[in-house]
Amino acid sequence: MSPSIATDSPLRVSLRIHPDDNLGVALADLPAGREVEIDGHTLTLANNVRHKHKFALEALSAGDSVTMYGVVVGKATQPIPSGGLIGTHNVEHATGNADTRPGSHSWTPPNVDRFQEATFQGYHRPDGRVGTANVWLVIPLVFCENRNIDVLRQCVADALGDDPYRDYKRMARQMLNGDDATPDEAPPTTPRPFPNVDGVRFLTHTLGCGGTDDDAQALCRLLAGYICHPNVAGATVLSLGCQKAQIQMLKQAVAERDPQGLKTLDVFDQQSSPSEEALIRNALTSIFDGLAAADRVTRQPAPLSQLVLGVECGGSDGFSGISANPLVGSAVDRLVALGGSGLLSEFPELCGVEHELIARCRDERTAARFRDLMYAYQRHAAAVGADFAMNPSPGNIRDGLITDAMKSAGAAKKGGDSPVVDVLDYTEPHRHAGLSLLCTPGNDVESTTALAGSGANLILFTTGLGTPTGNPIAPVLKIASNSDLAQRMHDVIDFDAGPIVRGEAEIGELADALLTLCIDTASGRYQSRAQRLSQHDFIPWKRGVSL
Repeated sequence: MSPSIATDSPLRVSLRIHPDDNLGVALADLPAGREVEIDGHTLTLANNVRHKHKFALEALSAGDSVTMYGVVVGKATQPIPSGGLIGTHNVEHATGNADTRPGSHSWTPPNVDRFQEATFQGYHRPDGRVGTANVWLVIPLVFCENRNIDVLRQCVADALGDDPYRDYKRMARQMLNGDDATPDEAPPTTPRPFPNVDGVRFLTHTLGCGGTDDDAQALCRLLAGYICHPNVAGATVLSLGCQKAQIQMLKQAVAERDPQGLKTLDVFDQQSSPSEEALIRNALTSIFDGLAAADRVTRQPAPLSQLVLGVECGGSDGFSGISANPLVGSAVDRLVALGGSGLLSEFPELCGVEHELIARCRDERTAARFRDLMYAYQRHAAAVGADFAMNPSPGNIRDGLITDAMKSAGAAKKGGDSPVVDVLDYTEPHRHAGLSLLCTPGNDVESTTALAGSGANLILFTTGLGTPTGNPIAPVLKIASNSDLAQRMHDVIDFDAGPIVRGEAEIGELADALLTLCIDTASGRYQSRAQRLSQHDFIPWKRGVSL
């Protein structure tokens, strides 16, 4: 549905997103007394309204529902005049209670004729899945091994001549020795020793011992998801020996995903090694042998149905739900129409739009799974004095996202409009083509980590304020909600959704361009900014309260 745009200027200054909304959105800084016209109705702003913030389109009394995106996103806590600024001082979190039936939502797939014959160049794995990257993993089974992982990281980077921070190190030496010091010469360009491999990824974490059995099991299932991922050729794992997350626990989790034992997995136990040197030597042998084997796999054409797009948002602003999020949702709809898949996560940021997602569930069983996981998460949060309403960050609020329901209504747009075919709990693998919901927290890195662990082989990450987040195994494309951000953080942002806000491009037009960029990234023709910056963030979710 197209938003209604104010018509008092050649430039967009405000809009109503949905015909049922009683809020307008300022697209520019608007002074008190400014007249704006939306849907043929003229109102005068009662307050200064900064861009990205909202104002009342009608007078509201205390207790009245506040609606945006066509759903309830809060309620007034005091009288608000027509044209009055909306903020935490006069609106609090609230949601609607629409009674919806699974399967009642109708979906018309978008036109994807231009992509019908399209393929991407991917890495075909023995289990039939296709990767968008080809990496070797090095993982600690417990935090006690993090130091040894760092030793291996430095040794391998030096041996391969692949230090991602070489330029920054050179900068530091120049700064220490004085600005007039002669800079080090750049190292000569030499052919990559393993040209078909995208690199070695070294993970560290703070788990594996000192927690519950459930924590250890969840960690092993997550690590198994990474080891068995189609973007991963194989893995070297370091274990201390006595930790809660035992080697057999990991092997069992891997076997559940890889029952035929197709993935190479080498595990080394420090307490069983004669020395640290022996441990490091054995691990290095595993890594270099693994790289040689991985290099024998080359990119080959694959159907777009093999793409699994994980969708995420972080550092959101008041434009995210207007531009970047629906743009990503439109790209997901196109991929689903082509037989591919999407994963929508961040359950605290689906609060308030549950009824819409239930209506999109393909059957009652799928809807019941969503309700059960959502309500269990909410109950667990309440048990420790937390609530989904606490989700918006100071930065979100400062840029116009003042309630969790308002943030959620915009965040859910990343999932597009197609039916929900499956609901996954944390660490469960992707199973069916189409859109699936994945239970994760709203924490950016915890959620992105989980998306890759459940099988996303490419991640679309929307942001309005800017974030450098990436992932060790799945390329992450960053989509800016506004052009100011895209220009200011050009070394972090891959795609600009700002033209949608300015009325210079339609969502469908840019969705075709974004899907094309996804295909180029999946084929290795485009390297995402996060990949270039070696942004390899990995944080497991310790199943407590993380909003």
